[in-house]
Amino acid sequence: MIFFIAAFLVVQMGIGYWISQRISSTRDFFLAGRNLPLPIIAMSLVATWFGAESCIGASGAVYVHGLSGSRADPFGYSLCLFLMGLLIAGPLWKGGFITLSDFFAKRYGVSAEKLSALILIPSSLIWGAAQVRAFGQIVSSTTQLPVEMTIILATAFIVLYTLLGGILGDIISDIFKIIVITIGLGWLTVAVFTHPDFHWTWFSEMNPARLTFLSNDENIIQRLDRWAIPILGSLIAQELISRALSAKSASVAKNASYMACALYLFLGAMPVFLGLMGPHMLPGVTDHEQFITLLASKYLHPTMQVVFIGALISAILSTIDTILLSIAALASQNLVYGFFPSLNEKQKLYIARGLVVFTAFLAYFIARSSSGIYPLVETASSFGTAGLLVITLLGIWTPWGSGRAATFCLLAGLFFYPLADQILLLQAPFLSTILVSTMAFFLGVTLDIKKSVQISENPL
Repeated sequence: MIFFIAAFLVVQMGIGYWISQRISSTRDFFLAGRNLPLPIIAMSLVATWFGAESCIGASGAVYVHGLSGSRADPFGYSLCLFLMGLLIAGPLWKGGFITLSDFFAKRYGVSAEKLSALILIPSSLIWGAAQVRAFGQIVSSTTQLPVEMTIILATAFIVLYTLLGGILGDIISDIFKIIVITIGLGWLTVAVFTHPDFHWTWFSEMNPARLTFLSNDENIIQRLDRWAIPILGSLIAQELISRALSAKSASVAKNASYMACALYLFLGAMPVFLGLMGPHMLPGVTDHEQFITLLASKYLHPTMQVVFIGALISAILSTIDTILLSIAALASQNLVYGFFPSLNEKQKLYIARGLVVFTAFLAYFIARSSSGIYPLVETASSFGTAGLLVITLLGIWTPWGSGRAATFCLLAGLFFYPLADQILLLQAPFLSTILVSTMAFFLGVTLDIKKSVQISENPL
């Protein structure tokens, strides 16, 4: 297994090196030249979204809590992909942007651009830490190496892989990754359901509480809030938007999101069903984040175990690579380059790659200190995203608002959520933050109108 993992990673590195010879600008590094067709963009969107939480986190959460433990995957994130195609992919592509903050710069001004980047970066960084932790968990559970060591090795490899290929290398690899993921998960699912130890009576014997998305300790408001975090909170993720912006046309960006929605729902359902059957098939798992790899070791032939582990590594690699590139794009494009206006493309590329290295090691330290994968993912989806969501949708679909309104909205989204969640203990902290952010936005609009009226009445 150690030999296979090493060989698999060498192949991935070779792809990255081959692609690196074709990268000459930051647009190549971050957006693959904006010339990719629909099937590749769709598969790339799925490969980006289908990360640690989709296999390891979701199956482990369902193993413990039933369906209510994993509403985000695949159901919430599939709806997020659909809404992305419906609401934002096409309009953002037409703007020719590299990052979401580029859109804010054009729509609201420099202050909104800088502030949005400072909010987007930590959110992506926390999500990246979840993937780094998952990578380490997989290698540890299959090789018996200590988790601390495997997380360090995973971080080092991820840095080299991302530096070489950029987003083009990752997108080209995505075709191979989706094939491997489909084979690996599909084979494991079939192996479980056709194994002599499997009994269909388990479904009828199962506690009904495991078969509902609704947790008994939630009311309707709490349920809506927890569904809103993956569906709406992830809608403005730079990782997804960078994939859509790499398409060759606005229609491709839009239709690829719809195609990705269906494919993601299909793939994501498999680890959920495996987790649902988990207590019968593999009782007594203490570390539920290692459930699916332990299941594969029990039900799969050693050769197919290798394929399955390759599928998990492929899924996580694609997600981590995109996260690091997204953070580097935001930090360089919307924060650093402005201080050095005379930089040429080669110098910009050096800075972007340096930021990839710095970001990876920050993700490593967060991964080390975290308690699990799913808490990191939920934190990333809710961190400051309410304000970003509001100014994105209102900026695309309405003429309202200026820099002042956007800044008010972003600050409200950033500071009200922890207040609502940790201090006020509101039942729907995320939806409440969206409401407060919207009110803050229109407060800024009102102040802008009053100021313009005063100027027209007193032109001197």
